[in-house]
Amino acid sequence: MKYRRFGRTKLHVPVFSCGGMRYQHKWEDLKPEDIPAEGQANLEATIHRALELGINHFETARGYGSSEMQLGWVLSKLPRERIIVQTKVAPSQNPAEFLERFDKSLRYLQLDYVDLLAIHGINNDELCETTLRAGGCMEVARQLQREGRVRFLGFSTHAPNRIIVRAIQTGEFDYVNLHWYFVNDLNWPAVLAANEQDMGVFIISPSDKGGMLQSPPATLVDLCRPLTPMQFNDLYCLSRPQVSTLSLGASRPSDFDEHIAALDHLDYATETISPIEARIKREMERVLGTNWIENWWKGIPDYDRIPGEINVLEILRLWTFARPLNLETWARSRYNLLSKGNHWCPGNNAGDFDETKLKGALEESPFADKIPNVLREAHSTLHGEPLLRLIER
Repeated sequence: MKYRRFGRTKLHVPVFSCGGMRYQHKWEDLKPEDIPAEGQANLEATIHRALELGINHFETARGYGSSEMQLGWVLSKLPRERIIVQTKVAPSQNPAEFLERFDKSLRYLQLDYVDLLAIHGINNDELCETTLRAGGCMEVARQLQREGRVRFLGFSTHAPNRIIVRAIQTGEFDYVNLHWYFVNDLNWPAVLAANEQDMGVFIISPSDKGGMLQSPPATLVDLCRPLTPMQFNDLYCLSRPQVSTLSLGASRPSDFDEHIAALDHLDYATETISPIEARIKREMERVLGTNWIENWWKGIPDYDRIPGEINVLEILRLWTFARPLNLETWARSRYNLLSKGNHWCPGNNAGDFDETKLKGALEESPFADKIPNVLREAHSTLHGEPLLRLIER
């Protein structure tokens, strides 16, 4: 295992962290007797396999159902000094509710303290203000620090880049959990902003949200040889020293194996991935044109600044990577989370928009005339039954 400094926390975290979003029994709190013995045995084997590999950073959340309770049964038997534990608690208008949620997390984890506490889901301006206002959740979190129940504070986010950067530049946080990987390069300015603040950078779901790389299409498999698409994406992220760690949402012990094999190339990651990246880019340019691939995101406002709150930037991102790389299954899974009024997957799909008003909002884009037809094609190709996030199922 390789380790990196986690920003100003000065913790040294493994470049792969063990995420706790996929190995729990259910997405709701349960009584201990409702946890099947075989499911708990699998979780414990997954944790012990992580430790064998040198992965000592375990990440979960109050919103992950039985994850904290099941994880706590394992952590309580491990030497505390060997492990780094992160949980996440959603902000609330009522700080007392935030504290109550944290207390429950600590009880389930069977710990006296967590190394890392993230405000879970600073996804829009309102949630940022709720967190940071006088008397808000951040004041509660600071008190938890003074009491020794939390060591370092961060935030997780699915927000547009400008909101992430705004939260980072407050200087209030020690680290950030965000999305950034090959099929989502839009948050790179936020990664750089975090680096300027000496914050740790934790990449959320680089494999699943990064293209469903656990089951990649043949097109991408061929383009990424001799690596697998998952290994290419790992090295794409870790070739940047600004990135501290990637979350692996393991659901069984063997889920680490493909990632671990990528570490053989880490010391010369840039040289390894450069020809692969060039091949992928050539294929994307062949299908969509060089001008589009190099400029598609320019001049596109965030969804909350577009009539009808159409999430144009997200839809174009999905279409741009899905069409040339045959990633339609992944793109469909993301597209059909839109139009739910949910701040985790904000904005609307392209099923209904006023073209005249839309073009007015896109006047700074070099593709203002082309985008309406792209949105129609994306909707036709990707639209299906509305989907629920894992946490809502």
